[in-house]
Amino acid sequence: MTDRSKSRSAARLAAVQALYQKDMEGTPLPMLLREFHEYRLGQTIEDVTYTEAERDFFDDLVAGVDKRRSEIDTLIEGKLAQGWSLARLDKPMHQILRAGAYELMARPDVPTATVITEYVDVAHAFYDKRESGFVNGLLDAISKDVRG
Repeated sequence: MTDRSKSRSAARLAAVQALYQKDMEGTPLPMLLREFHEYRLGQTIEDVTYTEAERDFFDDLVAGVDKRRSEIDTLIEGKLAQGWSLARLDKPMHQILRAGAYELMARPDVPTATVITEYVDVAHAFYDKRESGFVNGLLDAISKDVRG
């Protein structure tokens, strides 16, 4: 894995964490981005050193999801099984799907397979195999709509 792919992987994981924090605490976007830049990205926290994340990419993911939240949520909800709603998804899963959907919609520079694989990997940080399969299937369905 190249340094750039590692820093983008770190940016994706950090973006999901930032989006979760914003959803739970309502932290204003500028304050949230500054907090992650100064205290999280590439920092050592409790003896764990985090990979330096590509900041511009991180900022684009977090700000893009925040700006297009309702459009993204409509897209996700349209791909959920009948009887399911966004409210049934737990908070980390919702943020993983939002970030992945945003990247598929707004970052044509990143190949579809890369986006899906990366968010399946993010899901592994929070969940077991079943949930990562859910992320794979849902983002694949979304990619067919937004990328053709």
